[in-house]
Amino acid sequence: MKLFTIPNLITLANLGCGCLAIVFAFQGNLIWSAYLVGIAAVLDFLDGFAARALKQYSPIGKDLDSLADMVTFGVVPGVVMYKLLNLSFFSEHLKSTSFDLNQFGTYTNPAYFVSPPIIYVSFLITLFSALRLAKFNNDSRQTDSFIGLPTPANSIFICSLPLILGSDVSYELNGAGARKLMALDSNLLASLSVSPWFLLAVTVVFSLLLISEIPLFSLKVKSFRWKGNELRYSFLAASVLMLVLLKFVALPLIIVLYVLLSIINNLVKPKS
Repeated sequence: MKLFTIPNLITLANLGCGCLAIVFAFQGNLIWSAYLVGIAAVLDFLDGFAARALKQYSPIGKDLDSLADMVTFGVVPGVVMYKLLNLSFFSEHLKSTSFDLNQFGTYTNPAYFVSPPIIYVSFLITLFSALRLAKFNNDSRQTDSFIGLPTPANSIFICSLPLILGSDVSYELNGAGARKLMALDSNLLASLSVSPWFLLAVTVVFSLLLISEIPLFSLKVKSFRWKGNELRYSFLAASVLMLVLLKFVALPLIIVLYVLLSIINNLVKPKS
């Protein structure tokens, strides 16, 4: 029984990225958490590609892939959402109370703020990701497409939100980024990213999307011809254009576009 095959090593690299992303998230560095999730998403694609190319399929590889995905695309987005909700309620606290910043820009009364227990709702993402992965492993309908939102897509959406806020925003409740947080109202997407009600809605909606019965198209192609791949190529072209024009802001919008195109495709394609 071979453990250290090339596909398994790629999967372990995915898992390693997830572990590091959790460390960075709890250190308040959500930017690097997002980068590591992006790298892990590429590795998650490559391990399956390598397994098919090298014909190195195994039950261990399948189980290992699910375990790695549970950490990287299940635990990590839950932790990131927890930190974002913590930040968002802190931001609301700053707006509703008077606070003082000393000459070094440090919030002088951080002890007066306690996050509400509702922030633990963020780990619904982790729980529903586990359900999603268990469902995927036992659902024969998901060989060429997906039923429900894939965990990597969900994780990319959530972990890209800190990239919209930018690297100069403090994700710790020490007030270092207080002035910048107060100035986010001028940027719609950034202000949404620190709105607790928006984040709570995202948590619930995307948790349900993970286990939904909505068919979503896969990016796997059996041939490189245009015919039969029109939807995939159109989506990829639109995604590249959005990334060029909007940069990091495009990432959550690409995931929303993916879901919307899948729903439209389900409505217009002929019934079999």
